[in-house]
Amino acid sequence: MPLLEIIQTTHVNATIRLEESTAALVDQYAAFLHAPADEVVDKALAYVFSKDRDFQDFLRTPEAARVAPSLRVRRLGQNGSAPEPVNGSAKAAKTPEVSHDSRTRS
Repeated sequence: MPLLEIIQTTHVNATIRLEESTAALVDQYAAFLHAPADEVVDKALAYVFSKDRDFQDFLRTPEAARVAPSLRVRRLGQNGSAPEPVNGSAKAAKTPEVSHDSRTRS
């Protein structure tokens, strides 16, 4: 039996909008944990999804399998070109988006 268990995960890049106050709290929590902001969001959502019993019940229904993707997931184009939408939504959002980068710059 191996001494280490390696769990490979696949990450996607997604664009989301947050209220400004929520984005600030994400940055503050990331600083508190000494972790990247995207990991804070990922783990917080995973925690909520796992603890919500009604949502867990919903996931076991046929309706859950028919949900249309609405998250704006991005992937790299061919030859590393500009990212392309994965879920087929080619529309560009006209609303201004604020970028919060909690990584420390040196």
